Amino acid sequence: MRTERRGASIRVRVHVQPRASRSEVVGRHGTALKVRVHAPPVDGAANDAVISLLSAQLGVPRRAIRIVSGAASRAKTVDIEGTTEAAVRALATGGNDTN
Repeated sequence: MRTERRGASIRVRVHVQPRASRSEVVGRHGTALKVRVHAPPVDGAANDAVISLLSAQLGVPRRAIRIVSGAASRAKTVDIEGTTEAAVRALATGGNDTN
């Protein structure tokens, strides 16, 4: 998985699977972090679920996470402030979940 420092934030690619049975970070999908969310891809619900999940897993506020591209796609680019590249990479290897 590739991460990139961009000023005060970390940029990471995220592959999202909406309408999953539970919301969880499941590891890697190529060079992206793979995330499953229970929410459907309707009216931004899946995007909100991705932001909430990453916020909870990384211990940063929701406002510190921004989807910079791919809002209408499973392949997203996300900027995260207030965390480290090591913390983001740990998610990919640890596979944390929340219901």
